[in-house]
Amino acid sequence: MQTEKKRWTWKRVLKEIVITAFLVLVISNVISYIRQPALDNSELPEINEALISGENFNSDVYSGKPLLIHFWATWCPVCKAEADNIERLSHYYNVVTFAVKSGSDAEIKTFMQKRGLHYRVINDEYGQWAGRFNVNTYPTTFIYDSEGKVSASEVGYTSTLGMALRLWWAD
Repeated sequence: MQTEKKRWTWKRVLKEIVITAFLVLVISNVISYIRQPALDNSELPEINEALISGENFNSDVYSGKPLLIHFWATWCPVCKAEADNIERLSHYYNVVTFAVKSGSDAEIKTFMQKRGLHYRVINDEYGQWAGRFNVNTYPTTFIYDSEGKVSASEVGYTSTLGMALRLWWAD
């Protein structure tokens, strides 16, 4: 009995790529869901902190508007890969980030400058804010809707499009 060899055609290769990409997407979303932090309260807490730029950030200013809160670290490889996504979003949406246990303001500024990043950063030097949000995996992103309630949270890498759609939905 002779076995028939399957030939690799462009159509078959494309089909395999699409199936693999779909499976990766599903698995990564399940993992993200399992790892998402359990918040004690779905309401946006009052945040009144100095940014590394010297300006002040007050969450009350964003009442009635969606807000993306992003926890990251300079030592986190996934955070570095996602930084450009956060930068793009910060041009169109309200974004504030917490650099967790990433050194001094000057060290974080240097990190940002080397990568051409300009989004708002609060230095969470000792991880107090990360603890308040129950964040223990980086990056972690929360999207608050225009009513100040969590509408989405994401752990790990998220695409610009994925976050933009969540922000649009939160509006």
